[in-house]
Amino acid sequence: MLRTLAAVRPKKRLFLGLLLAAEFFVALALYGLWIICCPGLANIFEYLPAVFGAFLIFISTFSFGTVCNMVLAIKGLPTLKLFHRYSFALIKFLFPVAVRIGKIFGIKRRQIEGSFVAVSNLIFMKSGIKVPAKRLLVLSPHCLQLSSCPHKITRDPNNCKRCGGCNVGDLMKLSDELGFTFFVATGGTLARQVVKKNRPQAVLAIACERDLMSGIQDVYPLPAVGVLNIRPNGPCYNTRVDMEEVRRVLAQIIE
Repeated sequence: MLRTLAAVRPKKRLFLGLLLAAEFFVALALYGLWIICCPGLANIFEYLPAVFGAFLIFISTFSFGTVCNMVLAIKGLPTLKLFHRYSFALIKFLFPVAVRIGKIFGIKRRQIEGSFVAVSNLIFMKSGIKVPAKRLLVLSPHCLQLSSCPHKITRDPNNCKRCGGCNVGDLMKLSDELGFTFFVATGGTLARQVVKKNRPQAVLAIACERDLMSGIQDVYPLPAVGVLNIRPNGPCYNTRVDMEEVRRVLAQIIE
C-alpha cells in the first residue's frame, strides 16, 4: 500500500542532463567574460589574456569532468574520488541555472530536487561509506508523527508510545535494534543543531525533496543519504516512510 502512495522514483538522468546544460551556458558566459576582459588585460601585461583564458578553461574542464564523473557513477562504471569531493560544491553553484533551464521546458523544481537526491544517494553509495551504527544519525520530519498524537517527540523521541499509528514508533524500534541515534526535527535549523551536537560520521535523512536537497548540502562535507517520505495526505501532514527502503539503506551504510 505504501509503495502505491509513494511518488514515482525520480530519474537521475534528469538532473544530470540539466547540470550539463547549465555547464554549457556557464562556459559560454565565461568565454564572454574572457572576450570582454581581453583588451584591458592585454594593456596590463601581454600574456595576461592567455593566462586568464587558461584559468577559465581549467575551471570549465574540471566542472565538466565532475558532472561526467556522476554520469559514470549512474552507468556503474569506475569513477574518480577526486571529483566526488567537489560534486556538491558544483551542484550548489549550478543548481539555480539548472532550475531556470528546467522551467523553460516545463520541468517542475520538485522533479529536479528529487532527481538531485537520487544522484546524491548514488554518489554516497559509490563512495563506499560505512560507519558504526552508534555514529549514524537518522533524522525524520515532525510531520511523520500522527497529527492527533498528544505526545511531543520533537525534542525527545523517547516520548513516543509506539502505538503503531505512525512510523515514528517503527524508527524507534529500529534504533533500539541497530543502535543508531534517532531524532525528530521540526525544521532545518533544529536539524543542523542536532547534527552539530551529535557529531555523527554520517546522516540518513527522511524528508521531502526540497528539505532533503537543502539538508544534504547544508551538512556537506558530512556524508548524508536521503529517503523520500510518502505524502498520502499532502505535504507536511501525516506523512509516512517506506520502512523497507529505510532498512535497505541502513544495511548498506552500517558496518
